[in-house]
Amino acid sequence: MNIVLAGTGSAVGKTTISTGIMGALSKEKNVQPFKVGPDFIDPSYHSLATGNISRNLDSFFMNDYQINKCFKRGLELSNSKYGIIEGVRGLYEGISPTGNVGNTASIAKSLNAPVILIIDSRSLVKSAAALVLGFKSLDSDVNIQGVILNKVKGKKHYLKTKEAIESLTNTQVIGGIPRNEDIEVLQRHLGLVPALERDNIKNNIDKWVEVVENYIDLDALITIMKDYSADSNKAINNRINQSIKNNSYKSSIGLNEDYRKEESFQLWNKSNKHHLKIGVAQDEVFSFYYQENLESLEDNNAKIIEFSPYKDEEIPDVDGLYIGGGYPELFIKELQSNESMRKSIYDFYKNEGYIYGECGGLIYLSNSIDNYKMCQALPYSSFMNKHVQGLSYTIAKSYQDNIISSKDEIIRGHEFHYTSIKTDDNAQFAFNVLRGKGIVNNMDGLISKNLLASYIHIHACSHPNFAYNFTTNIYEDKN
Repeated sequence: MNIVLAGTGSAVGKTTISTGIMGALSKEKNVQPFKVGPDFIDPSYHSLATGNISRNLDSFFMNDYQINKCFKRGLELSNSKYGIIEGVRGLYEGISPTGNVGNTASIAKSLNAPVILIIDSRSLVKSAAALVLGFKSLDSDVNIQGVILNKVKGKKHYLKTKEAIESLTNTQVIGGIPRNEDIEVLQRHLGLVPALERDNIKNNIDKWVEVVENYIDLDALITIMKDYSADSNKAINNRINQSIKNNSYKSSIGLNEDYRKEESFQLWNKSNKHHLKIGVAQDEVFSFYYQENLESLEDNNAKIIEFSPYKDEEIPDVDGLYIGGGYPELFIKELQSNESMRKSIYDFYKNEGYIYGECGGLIYLSNSIDNYKMCQALPYSSFMNKHVQGLSYTIAKSYQDNIISSKDEIIRGHEFHYTSIKTDDNAQFAFNVLRGKGIVNNMDGLISKNLLASYIHIHACSHPNFAYNFTTNIYEDKN
C-alpha cells in the first residue's frame, strides 16, 4: 500500500504534517517512509518518526523501472506494507515549467499511487475547491483522492471549506490542522542540522504526531491506501516485469531528451566479486548519504566500516574511504583540533589510498575552511559565503577515467553548497558540468593521486557504475 502526501506550494507545512502522519501510524503499523527529490534533511525526520531509514525517489535520478524497483525494495527491506511518500515543493513543481521530471506527480504516476493534497486554506472556502479542481484537471493521470487543510481558522471555517471541496470536486477532506502559533513555530524551526538537534526534533515530532492524531482522520487515509493498493501493487509489478521481459523502456513520466539517461534495467551494477572494506565517515558532521549508495557498495562486496572524523583518532583499517556531505563548516574548530584524524587521512592519501569525497567531504579534504586547517589532501582552500553558490540538479560528463567513472560517462546528481574553493591553473578536474555550476568554470571533481572530490551528490541509480567502478579500481590497483 502506498500514498503520496503532496503540497500545493512550498509553505504549507507539508513536512511537519507528513512526518506527523508517519509517526502516528508507526504506533501500530510498520511504516516505510520515502521522500521525493534530492533531500537529506526531511528523510532524517522520517527516520526518527518511523524507525525505518527513509529513502529518496526522484525521476531525475531514476527511470520508471528504477522508481518502481526502489520503492518495492524499500518496503521489502523494512518488511513493511505501508509506503508513505512525502512530496517535494508543490505537486507539479519540477525542473521545467511544463514537464514532469523531478516533480512529485511523476513519482505518483509511476507508482500509480493515490495522492493527498495538503492545502494552505487560510482565507479560502470555495476557492479551495477551485484549487483542488485545478490540480485534478491539470493532469488526469494523477490520482488525487484526498485533501488535508492546513491553517484553518476554526471548526466553522473547516466545515464550510470541507463542504465546498467535497460537493464541488468529489474529493474527500480527511482533516484540517488549525491555525496555531505553536504549530507554526514548530514548522519554522524544523532544524537545519538534524544530527545536532536530534533530541529537540524528537520532541517536536511527538507534538506533530499529537496534532495529526487530533485533527486528521487516519482511518480514512488508510482506507484510501487500501482501496488503491491492489491497483498500485499490480502496476508496480507489471512495470518491473514488462521492462525486463521486453528489454525496452518507454518513459511514462515524460523525460525530455535533454535529461534522458542511458536506459537501465538494474538499480546498479553489481559485478565486483572481490571483498573489500570501505570506510564511511558517519557522525554529527558527515551524515548526507543516499542509503542506496551504501547498499550499492555492499552489493559489490564492500564491507562498510563507519568512522567519525569528529571523534575518532584515526581511520579504520580499510581499502578505501567515502566521505559524504554534511556540515564541516560548522565544526571547523573541532575538525582542526583532531590533528591525528586529519593526519591519518592525509597519510592514507599520500600512500595512494582511494578516497571519494562529496560536497562536505570535498571541503574537509581541502587545505582549509576559512583558514582552519583540514586534511590538506587537496592543496586548495575553501571558504564559506553568505549566499548559496550552487543549487541545482546536475549533469556531468567525465573528462577522463577516474575512480568512479570512465571517460565520457554521464553522471547525474545535484549540488547545494555555500562554500567555494579557490583553485589554480594546476587543478586537475574529472568532470565537465553540462548542467549546474561545479567548482569553477563548469568543471568539478578535483583529482589528486587516487582521490576524487566533488560538489556533486550522486545517487547510485543515477550513476549505476559508481560502486562497481570504485570497488573494482581499488581491487585492481591492490592486485
